[in-house]
Amino acid sequence: MKTGGIWKHTPRDGLLLVFSVAQFAVTIWLATAWDGASAPWRAGGYALLAVMMAYNIIVISHLFTHVPWFASSRLNGLVSLLNSVNIGQSVQAYHLTHVRNHHRFNNDLKGADGTTRDTSSTYRDGKDGEHAPLLYFVVMGALDSLVGRGKEILYVVRLWRVTPGDGKLLELASRREPRRGKELRQVQADRAAHCLSLVLFAAISWQWTLFCYLPSFFIALAMVNVQNYYRHYGADPSSRATDSVSHYGRLYNALTFNDGYHQEHHLSPATHWSQMPVVRERRRGELDGRPRIISPVPAMLGFLDRKRPLLHHGTATGGAPSTATETRRRSA
Repeated sequence: MKTGGIWKHTPRDGLLLVFSVAQFAVTIWLATAWDGASAPWRAGGYALLAVMMAYNIIVISHLFTHVPWFASSRLNGLVSLLNSVNIGQSVQAYHLTHVRNHHRFNNDLKGADGTTRDTSSTYRDGKDGEHAPLLYFVVMGALDSLVGRGKEILYVVRLWRVTPGDGKLLELASRREPRRGKELRQVQADRAAHCLSLVLFAAISWQWTLFCYLPSFFIALAMVNVQNYYRHYGADPSSRATDSVSHYGRLYNALTFNDGYHQEHHLSPATHWSQMPVVRERRRGELDGRPRIISPVPAMLGFLDRKRPLLHHGTATGGAPSTATETRRRSA
């Protein structure tokens, strides 16, 4: 799936770019309008900012890290800078940790060394083959991210370069030059853009930055962790066709560029978002060949899915996967 001109795949990716630019503009507007704003207006500002950041991480930047929008690497680099400001962290670093770690090890169970290879696995802080408790996964994950971003602000002393102190990023970066150098320089540029944007925000209104932006950022990180948790909760990590949870609601997928096709995304992470329904049809035999979880609600509302089978119990204890099948969830 290729197109001519500036777009690598389809001009429809322009919608993702429009959201990215609009988010930045709205963020600046919220900062400038903070002083003297009413309490209801400020409450709405909190909610809007948190939702925009969470949506960007879950949908916009997530899609970009897998399938960049432009044919030009320079234009993709500029998008990475823009959305690093929008999501409060390096998009290139997100690519390295998500695409090259999470999608390699796919929310794996703990191994013989007592930990998971996927550093974002829901099992990493769990016990006895179980997922970590939801509250722990959500809150501690958000705090860890917040601390990490705080450290990056201090990296100004090294101009935000990636050094041996960033061991994981160095490990995940390409081994080949010049690609490795480009990736690490993009992380540096992203970090600089994010940190300098904080200076800009503080210059506009330090009160907004301290009392709105930072709390909203933490809430956004927590929302993202809820989403990630229920994208995998109860799934069977023993098979690439059952290690994630999909939701096929038309409205949700229309609003999120097919984000609900998460199992299909895990099977084919380099496939453009517009082709996820095609992946589902092409691999239907593999997907329907054994029990898997199809949620009746989006992952963000996964706690409402009370009847979700726990297929991971079959693998956690070394036994056969559960045969529980929710036939009602197999209807698209």
